[in-house]
Amino acid sequence: MPIAADVTGRLGAGNLPALRENHMKEVIKFYRTADAFGCFSNFAPYPIWLDGRHWPTSEHYYQASKFEKIEDQERIRMIESPMVAARRGRDHGWSIRGDWDAVRDEVMRKALQAKFTQHAALRDILLSTGHAEIVEHTKNDRYRADGGDGSGRNMLGRLLMEIREELRMSTGASRD
Repeated sequence: MPIAADVTGRLGAGNLPALRENHMKEVIKFYRTADAFGCFSNFAPYPIWLDGRHWPTSEHYYQASKFEKIEDQERIRMIESPMVAARRGRDHGWSIRGDWDAVRDEVMRKALQAKFTQHAALRDILLSTGHAEIVEHTKNDRYRADGGDGSGRNMLGRLLMEIREELRMSTGASRD
């Protein structure tokens, strides 16, 4: 189904997709920021204000949160590109916090909550997906995405669906 999107992949308010009546079988796959629903990507250029600081993207926040030292977090926060921030976040030469595996999903949830509450247009797009399954689709990630073949955990998609439900409940949006 074609979706009207601007060149950055962000869907404008007038371009909200009309999903089929049976939302339970609808699957929305996203990955690149320039694609339809690319605004769901952590690389999408939507800054957030969180923990007293401005973050260029939710990816910057997520990657910086891996590190114990504020100086390391600031180095990640100041990087211009979310792709470079992600690469630097995987550089285990820095001191990664010992509880990272236990808290990483909550860190992602916190970043996504900020992103989708601080940007009304994004909130509207997320809510417009109804009850569709949201899937980050790439072979490059088996934890946050579907692994490209559906065998991944799709944690980013799962968290987006949870946040969608929370937003629906808090705004009184239709559950149908």
